[in-house]
This record gives sequence, structure tokens and C-alpha cells, in this order.
Amino acid sequence: MTVAACKTRLYCPSKHVFSFSMSALRKPDWLRAKLPFGPVYTATRQLVEDNKLHTVCQSAQCPNIGECWTRGTATIMILGNICTRSCNFCAIQAGRPTELDLGEPARVADAVAKMGLRHCVITSVARDDLKDGGASVWAATIRATKYRNPQCTIEVLVPDFKGHSDQVDIVLDAKPDIFNHNVETVERLQRPVRVQARYDRSRSVLRHAKSRGFTTKTGIMLGLGETQEEIAQCLRDITSDKTDILTIGQYLQPTPQHCALARWVPPKEFARWKEFSLKLGIGVVESGPLVRSSYHADEQSAKYFGKEHLNIRPALASAWPLIGRSKRSRQPLYSAA
Repeated sequence: MTVAACKTRLYCPSKHVFSFSMSALRKPDWLRAKLPFGPVYTATRQLVEDNKLHTVCQSAQCPNIGECWTRGTATIMILGNICTRSCNFCAIQAGRPTELDLGEPARVADAVAKMGLRHCVITSVARDDLKDGGASVWAATIRATKYRNPQCTIEVLVPDFKGHSDQVDIVLDAKPDIFNHNVETVERLQRPVRVQARYDRSRSVLRHAKSRGFTTKTGIMLGLGETQEEIAQCLRDITSDKTDILTIGQYLQPTPQHCALARWVPPKEFARWKEFSLKLGIGVVESGPLVRSSYHADEQSAKYFGKEHLNIRPALASAWPLIGRSKRSRQPLYSAA
């Protein structure tokens, strides 16, 4: 893959896009996601809107939004919905951010409480425009969520903070339970795919968190033109960094202006890479075409924090008869935070 193959992208304003690829390659039969529907999905969307929050589910056009929101779970994205990076695989809008919402941490904590989660995942856009890269807002969000939801483990999916360990430490000092930062792809494809990010820098961020005793997690995409040996080497690198949890998923091209899709990776290959990674020594591996960083994250965390943190019956899913009555009466089930 060349840099020319990954053109600067245009933002797609739609919040709900379910087409899997703009590639001429025909979508395989195994790549089928659950469509969003039902009262629990509606209640999840209402809660996000009422609390004036962004989610990576919407902004990144996640194919699993139907499954996750129908379960009453969502991955909250803090620090706005405009990213200062221009990664050529990502659907999130790139540009100059216009907001810094200091009231956001409390609303995130409130949303997690209303969803009744035992394990939550929080992510963010990159905020290179801020002096601390947004680390202080990250720390405030983690602390507020912990205080409001002491029963809930917190997984954070953070940017690389340009490798500044002091900024990473601000996040770590707030004591998240799982520290996630994605390397995204093999070393050769970093520049055309991630543009401003670097493979060695991402690995150093993960090693730094591990050196402080945190449970660490990372993820990669397949289908961008990587070779089998490059994948194997990437997995060896991740293992050498003592990473605990790994996700492997299929790259899905958001628009024609994003990196071209090189191939559809069959489920059997994902299973093979899972087996390969487990044999290398990675503790938990989630590998499949529709796998994303927060997909079944509560199940991945159970090895390290116990089954009591599984989101078996989130509050919104448990309340679905009430949600149905609320819809008929046109009264909001939840008030704004």
C-alpha cells in the first residue's frame, strides 16, 4: 500500500451508517451485523442525547452499534467529536476542535450509572491542540465515573499523547482498571494508515502503562494490505510488550476517500491468529471480522477482574417494559444530567 492509496478523507455527517465498505470487493456472507431496533436501542440513544455525550459507536460508524445498544451498553467518547489527527482508516471527523466541555466528566459518570454497567469503556478523540493532550479531562472523567459507580470497572482507550509519559501518567494516576491503546496495524503500514502516529511510540505508551502495573490492551485491523509474516511479527511485538488483552478485527472502509480495502479476512484466519497469539502468551484474545476494541470488553476483562463485572443485564435492558410504556406516553424515561 502506498500513501497515495490512502487519500485525505472527507467527513460523513451521518451518525448511523451501516454500509460496510466502499470497496469493489463484494461483502462476504459472514460479515453480517445486527441492525439497530427496539425499545432498549431507543432508550440507549435517548440517554446519550439527554446527557449530551458523543459515542465512538456513532462517530466511528461501528458495525456493532445495533448489538451493543440493544443490550443497553455504549462506548462513550470524550473531549468532543472532532479529532486533531487525520488517520486514514477512521470515520471520526478530523479538524480543529471547537469545544472543551469541563462538565462532561459528571455526565459520563451519570450515563454509566443510568446504564447500570459493571464494566464500561471510555475513549476519546486525539486533542493535540490542548497543552496536556486532554489528560486532565481524562483523569477527571475516570475519577467521576469511579465515584458514582464504585461497582464498575473502567477501561480506557486513549490516544498516544505524542508519547509524553507525563501526560500518560495523569491518566494512569486516576487508576483506570484497563489501559488500552491500539497499534492499529503492522509496522510498515503505520504512516499511510495512521499518518501522525508511530508504531514504536504506541508500543512505548503500552510498555509504560505495563511498567506501572496496569492491565494493558491493544488492537489491530486486518485487510489493509499486510502480509502474513508482518501480522505474525506484530503479534510477537505485542507479546514482548507484555500486553494482556488483544483484539483483532476486519478493516471496514468508511468512505472512498479512506484507505482502500485490500481483502476480506475469513473467520478461519481470525481463529488461527487467535490461537497463534494465545500460544505466544497473550492472556485474552478476541479475534473475528466484526471485533472492535470495546466489543465484548466486559467478557475480556473477566479474566482479570472477575465475572461480577460482566454486563449480563444492564439497567436499560432490564427496564425494557418501562421503556415501552414511556414511548407510548411520550414522556422521557431519563432526564438530562
